[in-house]
Amino acid sequence: MRPSLARALLAGLFALSLSGCIDSPGPIVADTQPVFGPKLRLQLFTLRDGAAHDPERVSYTWDGKYYVRTGGGIRDVRAFSLVPFEAGNFIIQTVPVNRARGSEYAVLHKLADAVFQVIAIDEADADEATRAAFCKHPGGAACRVETRDQLFTFARATATRKKDSGGLVLRLTDGAERPRKSRR
Repeated sequence: MRPSLARALLAGLFALSLSGCIDSPGPIVADTQPVFGPKLRLQLFTLRDGAAHDPERVSYTWDGKYYVRTGGGIRDVRAFSLVPFEAGNFIIQTVPVNRARGSEYAVLHKLADAVFQVIAIDEADADEATRAAFCKHPGGAACRVETRDQLFTFARATATRKKDSGGLVLRLTDGAERPRKSRR
């Protein structure tokens, strides 16, 4: 089994099983912008069993095309972009270290100011007809998509599901420091 999107997207950018998740040979959406500014600092957590686990801090800098990891995090994902989506959500599009793996996708859903849930886009969230029409499984791999419309169709199906797994992301200010332990 491949490393999880959440390990790549919630402990590197976040921890889910990719067994039903979608991917593409490379990034599908090319016209991305630095929607959260030129520098991005995140506190990441894995969501499981109704709680946040595995905290990790990671920093990214916009390089003109992607947010590139500049500190912290697991090294599975070297870069990602955010694609504006429906209802104020974003689609996360990864650029992995190992280009043979391809790009993977998740929905970034705003919970509160600077607080987001990350949910891997899962082919199982779509109906059987959609999966049959849009999923290719080369070599038994994850559902492979090739177009923006296919990506958005699966993202829409995932975004309508209420899930308590995935990742929790806190967007930190540029000047944020680690919390200090109080002295007693």
